[in-house]
Amino acid sequence: MSEPPIPSDADIIAAMRHWVDKAVIGLNLCPFAKAVQVKGQVRYVVSHAPTAEALLTDLKAELELLQATPPEQIDNTLLIHPKVLGEFLDFQAFLPRTNAVLKKARLVGEIQIASFHPQYQFADSEPDALSNYTNRAPYPTQHLLREASIARAVEAYPTDTIYERNIETLDQLGQAGWDKLGIRPAPPAEPSQSAP
Repeated sequence: MSEPPIPSDADIIAAMRHWVDKAVIGLNLCPFAKAVQVKGQVRYVVSHAPTAEALLTDLKAELELLQATPPEQIDNTLLIHPKVLGEFLDFQAFLPRTNAVLKKARLVGEIQIASFHPQYQFADSEPDALSNYTNRAPYPTQHLLREASIARAVEAYPTDTIYERNIETLDQLGQAGWDKLGIRPAPPAEPSQSAP
């Protein structure tokens, strides 16, 4: 049996854009996403890091680039890493290290990092619970967000009800409705490449 073809960066970014357009914006899971997506202010970048250490290097570079670039050009960045942390438990164990990079770069309070994964599972949920899909993307991803942009968005749209509304939206949509969106998770990275 032959291995499936390795997707190109363009294919990976297209899958992520499809997820943002159909799920994040289409289902209004994040009411702030549409404006920056429409204006082309979301940076999609594919990391070729084969290890968690290499991914941290890429993360540091993307944090520096985001900090140095006006928000009118890049409001936020999706750092997609298809070759590493394909297993969700490894991904979860890695997340404290991303916050350590943020702290070392002295960007706490300026940038925050959200995380998405094809196997994302909230602590008190079942693996097949639709609520998990609020954080399920086709590829493991670190989302770098400007705190100032979040603050402006929150003024226009209070966030305290978003999580509950998203769960209600997904429950009404159902698994069949989600499947119709055509969002496919990527296969996990090789185990030897996943360990944090």
